[in-house]
Amino acid sequence: MTKRALGRYDQTHQSLTKSTPTKKDINMKFTLSLAATAMVMTLSAQPAWAGLTVYIPLGSANKVIAVDAASNRITATYDGVDNPHGLVATPDGEYLVAGSLSETPLPQGAAIDTPNSKLAVIHPAHGHVMSTIPVAGWTHHQAITPDGRYVLSTHPTRGGISVADLTENKVVHTVATGPAPNYAVVTPDGKRVYVSNSGNGTISEIDTADWKVTRTLEAGASPEHMLLAPDGKRLYVANARSGAVSAVSLETGKVEREYAMGKRLHGLDISDDGRWLFVSLISEDKLVALDPQTDERHVLPLAPAPYHLGAVRGTGKLYVSSRKEAKIWVVDQTSLKLLDTIQLPGGEGHQLAIVP
Repeated sequence: MTKRALGRYDQTHQSLTKSTPTKKDINMKFTLSLAATAMVMTLSAQPAWAGLTVYIPLGSANKVIAVDAASNRITATYDGVDNPHGLVATPDGEYLVAGSLSETPLPQGAAIDTPNSKLAVIHPAHGHVMSTIPVAGWTHHQAITPDGRYVLSTHPTRGGISVADLTENKVVHTVATGPAPNYAVVTPDGKRVYVSNSGNGTISEIDTADWKVTRTLEAGASPEHMLLAPDGKRLYVANARSGAVSAVSLETGKVEREYAMGKRLHGLDISDDGRWLFVSLISEDKLVALDPQTDERHVLPLAPAPYHLGAVRGTGKLYVSSRKEAKIWVVDQTSLKLLDTIQLPGGEGHQLAIVP
């Protein structure tokens, strides 16, 4: 072999020697590979809804709780909230706003719009009520505009809603709707609000550009809880005393169809896939899943007194509270099987607010 060829051989041999892994190197790389694979598998195994929080006002317990949607376990408690019933969360989850079922008697001769109740603004990260907003009359339910600025509260004893501006921490509008307003729904674009008036069987449509009622829709005999259909063409309305759910056309303002459900229905929501309406029947101790297109129904007995309910979006779960016991039933939306039960620290579960 020539000297030049020998030099090339030596260089090649040295290069091969340096690049050939030892047994220790192979074992190290294999261990790291396994660790990385395990980490990826662990992360991929986490449900898409991990981290979702459900906030629940507990009424007579004077507190609001936070529940982890993945584990169905209570993760935080916010005390000092006076008899909360309605509850909303800002889209970013920074604040909760709870309406109270309590009010103080008005002094003799006081104007009807004199504030005698309040909304509690809660900062979950800090764990306390950070401020209150005075309102006239106790609050039943609430809604919030998509931008998180305005909180709408129904005041049954005042015949209308209040509009609280969270940037100013005060009520900036009041809108007369009808006797005993119960529930409010905001359209996804934030341009319209619908309020059920259980005292006269109507729904008020409000334009958020000027906060004026633009028309009055039919609703059924005693409209309370409502939801907007996924296609945005109709409202589904729970008529508590008549025991029926009404489908109300937003185009005509008329009731298109009614579904007889049973005695003293209350909670109303829709499944994640938009197919099923869920209805709780307090007096009949059952939860009903209704397909409004076919009238197909499935029933889950729940006792005692299934009350408020809410579909926990993206999880396939439905939370249902009891009117008579401090607990939440966790139900599978598809199979309508009971998955879990959350024991509450008192009170009763009311309007849910869900934050990703």
